[in-house]
Amino acid sequence: MKLTWFGHSAFRIDHGDAHILIDPFLSGNPSWDGGWEAAAEGATHVLLTHGHDDHLGDSLDILKASGAMLVANFEICMYLVGQGANGDAINPGNHGGTVDCGPFRTSFVRAQHSSSSQLEGGNNIYLGNPGGLVLTFDDAPSVYHMGDTDIFSDMALIDEFHRPQVGLVPIGDRFTMGASAAAIACRRYFNFTTVVPCHYGTFPIIDQTADAFLEAMEGDAETVTVPDIGKPITL
Repeated sequence: MKLTWFGHSAFRIDHGDAHILIDPFLSGNPSWDGGWEAAAEGATHVLLTHGHDDHLGDSLDILKASGAMLVANFEICMYLVGQGANGDAINPGNHGGTVDCGPFRTSFVRAQHSSSSQLEGGNNIYLGNPGGLVLTFDDAPSVYHMGDTDIFSDMALIDEFHRPQVGLVPIGDRFTMGASAAAIACRRYFNFTTVVPCHYGTFPIIDQTADAFLEAMEGDAETVTVPDIGKPITL
């Protein structure tokens, strides 16, 4: 399995026949200047944690160009279909549910955040509950993308039910957990073999590096991998 981070919360996972984009905020992402076309080449699935523009990103263009399956909550699926995505290629779910995505399964879990998108004219449209996504493969590590979230004690239940091995963890503060809370979440509630921090360094008002998170992870810092943006790592 290969994992590529494009900055912010945008990831690509490649394993077998699955070429998965999660929260593909690519064009307009200050951490990534490569556009969306190359990053999305061959995409088979687009997964979305919630409806904010820095997570929806280039989803619509990618879906139209690739024919990829859209995996998201019902409201996001219907919103993007209304914008021109293929209604026959959606796979909606919501908290507590698991959907079959062919080469893997996606489980929808809680996140403590909000979810909407800004329409022309400045009005916002509600796009369902924010969430995290647990991806389970038969022959590769399970991956939990937390989405944007604060720490919450029911993370213990997510670990009990799903046993994720790889955590994609927001650490940037202000809109998500900061370094200290993210480290407590990882150390108290999960047994990750690999932790990849995200949602930092993109905008001036959030934390710019993962240094404080690495320090807060203390004796578990060896589980943390900070990828170079745009360069795949092997899990």
